[in-house]
Amino acid sequence: MEQVMAENRQGMFLFVKDVQEILGVSRNYAYVIIRELNEELAKKGYRVVAGRVPTKFFKEKFYGIDGV
Repeated sequence: MEQVMAENRQGMFLFVKDVQEILGVSRNYAYVIIRELNEELAKKGYRVVAGRVPTKFFKEKFYGIDGV
């Protein structure tokens, strides 16, 4: 059961390094982007985790990013 949960979680979130590589931005700007996306999610009533953003939400906000 734990292995299945771990596999499901893998890829659920993007971290700063992921955002940096995908968008080709600096580490500081990647944090800014994640913070802004998390603020938007929080306003919608979702709980957020600092320093990471849900992959699905990131894809919705950035056009043309399907290979994440």
